Amino acid sequence: MSDFSQGRQEFTARFFVESSFPIEKVAEVIAGEQSSGTFITLPGESAELKERSRARVVSIKSLASVRAASLHSAYLERHKPDGVYHRGEVTIAFPIANIGPNIPALLTTIAGNLFELGEVSGLRVLDLDLPETFAAKFLGPQFGIEGTRALCGVQDRPIIGTIIKPSIGLTPEQTAEVVDALCLGGIEFFKDDELLIDPTYASFDARLDAVMPVLHRHADRLGRMPMYAINISGSVDEMLRRHDAVREAGGTCVMLCLNWVGHSGVEYVRKHSQLPIHGHRNGWGAFTRCPQLGFSFDVYQKVWRLAGIDHLHVNGIQSKFSEPDESVISSARSCLRPFAGVRPLLPVFSSGQWAAQAPVLYDQLKSVDLMHLAGGGIIGHPQGIAAGVQSMREGWEAAVQGVPLDYYAEGRTALAAALQKFGGA
Repeated sequence: MSDFSQGRQEFTARFFVESSFPIEKVAEVIAGEQSSGTFITLPGESAELKERSRARVVSIKSLASVRAASLHSAYLERHKPDGVYHRGEVTIAFPIANIGPNIPALLTTIAGNLFELGEVSGLRVLDLDLPETFAAKFLGPQFGIEGTRALCGVQDRPIIGTIIKPSIGLTPEQTAEVVDALCLGGIEFFKDDELLIDPTYASFDARLDAVMPVLHRHADRLGRMPMYAINISGSVDEMLRRHDAVREAGGTCVMLCLNWVGHSGVEYVRKHSQLPIHGHRNGWGAFTRCPQLGFSFDVYQKVWRLAGIDHLHVNGIQSKFSEPDESVISSARSCLRPFAGVRPLLPVFSSGQWAAQAPVLYDQLKSVDLMHLAGGGIIGHPQGIAAGVQSMREGWEAAVQGVPLDYYAEGRTALAAALQKFGGA
């Protein structure tokens, strides 16, 4: 795709569209609504203005029509109640001059009032393509895969991690005890649960004060600081203060609940941050679970990449959630895929994970650039946390070498015990 059309720099977005109007008509409605036009012709929309600011339809791919609307539209009921709903994929080019390097403007353009348009009974943002010269104006990830690996001291295999459990309810002293046990077990990364931010009985400050001496003690033993993604989510002032407290105490990572902190909040933290930003996507299902509405993960991760996070959750295979494994793998691939010269994200697999999933993950992803977080699969290992961590490493060794888990478990008690406890591959 050329960066320019008619002498202007552009970016493109691809949409799934459903309507009882012809898709060609709806595509023009979207292009006008999200740039210089509206529902009627305005005297101010001159030819010169259109050339500078109006979006244009690049392509339309027709899909099979359906007999029932995915989403109700009172507008369609009033204007086009013929019972046939056309579907298609529409690519639209927008002038970069309309938005500048501004994520709220970018999202308002590709996903503003579109979901409410009366002409559509289904609309989803499928992809986003930016010129490298434009993407370079955003901060992007500061550490990414390489920087995170360097801090964790892990190369050429996945970073093995877990989540502090119970998710919420521990006192600061109890949290420190869990952290001590995880560090003794050889864990490489661990994080707060997304629910844990600043409860009254275990404030952020009290938890940090309790946990950091434990981390320093283990850092002296290991020669590296265990990476703990501490949840600093809050107002902008709170997040900056908490980031600084973590950095000054010697911590090496912070975590943000992305959807609730917001893009501008993340950008502000990224501008200030000297630590990797671990991005948790809780609430993501509201944006994507209906396949005829919301966002694809491809678009979602690209925008968060621009904002500057370093790690992003992609769910887990064979997990407790509704997402199919194919979608989870596709999400991880999109984090690793090149995008407009912006540094890749480290995909984070979690939820119901354990050693036997390593071969499936590796076979599908064909990469070891990931975090593999196991809660029960590590903490619930019958031989303890250290064996749980070792079983995860052995599962990945077997995966990369292409050796069946049952064979690889011979003489490796941690993996063998995991297979017996959790049910085999």
